[in-house]
Amino acid sequence: MNLNLNLFLIYISYFISIVILSFLINGLFLKFASNLGMRNTPENMIRWSSTAKPSLGGISFYLIFLISIASFSVFFEQKDLVVNKQLLGLLAACTLAFLLGLSDDAYNTKPILKLAIQICCALILIATGTFIKLFSNIYFDYALSLFWIVAIMNSINMLDNMDGITTIVSITIIMSALFILYINKDGYKIETIILIGVMAALIGFLFYNWHPAKIFMGDTGSQFLGLFLAAIGINYFWNTPDAHHELIQSKQFFVTILTFAIPIIDTTTVVINRIISGNSPFIGGKDHTTHAFFFLGVTEKRIALMYAGICFISMFFNYLIITSIKEWSYLHIILFSIYFLLLFRFLYYPTRRHIK
Repeated sequence: MNLNLNLFLIYISYFISIVILSFLINGLFLKFASNLGMRNTPENMIRWSSTAKPSLGGISFYLIFLISIASFSVFFEQKDLVVNKQLLGLLAACTLAFLLGLSDDAYNTKPILKLAIQICCALILIATGTFIKLFSNIYFDYALSLFWIVAIMNSINMLDNMDGITTIVSITIIMSALFILYINKDGYKIETIILIGVMAALIGFLFYNWHPAKIFMGDTGSQFLGLFLAAIGINYFWNTPDAHHELIQSKQFFVTILTFAIPIIDTTTVVINRIISGNSPFIGGKDHTTHAFFFLGVTEKRIALMYAGICFISMFFNYLIITSIKEWSYLHIILFSIYFLLLFRFLYYPTRRHIK
């Protein structure tokens, strides 16, 4: 159904309420946190921030995620939520990812255990119906879905390397998903209020996470967001409905790759450069695309604004792909491939000058 005025007002009111709630929750965390969630203690990982700050933002994301699920039944009559297998799978997987991040913030979970739990999160989503539908062979779909979920969980975790970056990128990904829900006239869905809730939680958190950050999201936030965004990627980008079936697989691919361009390019850059330098891709360092721009003299605030600009440009191209390009062709594949490669070069090239 169309997004009518009453529904629009409900969502706007909910959005504003959650932004305020997120602002208050994170303000309370900041006020009462002493050493809980501090992530600048001596450890094997190299961190960008030189001062200890609480990493409690992720707790607010998960709390508001739960509130959003519960709120749907307050605003709308929906008696069959309990049998929504995909929703239950998302809830279970997000909870496991949240607990993984919470454990990692507290105890620095071993990488192999971390990977095992991430795979479990992916398997929960796949088993409950959230998987990429791209191939004629369902096992290929399962394999790609498993790789996608684990990769995005790690990409979002690795992207959380400078004030505000992961928060901004996550907000734009959710905005893109809401746009797809809108153009497909799917406003009356529990997924809509969940997306609005988590996006509002991130906006309220961004006030404290903007440079100079007073609070971090920690692995609690990045693991939860990574799983949540991976599921969004499957439901609204990989599996986005489309009336035109020519070259549809490549169209799905470009919608997804442009939406997740920043985490994909940053992670790929780090892995390539660390392998070239003979270092492990799994050990942290100051070698991300964001760090390279800082070493070139760009301030952290301007880096955050630049990455936000890149995200919005990619959103605009997605808008063209979804709404304006009626006949998807090889020409479009070439054009959007050139854009992605230019973006990759723009972000990757500065890192080659600062490989240690």
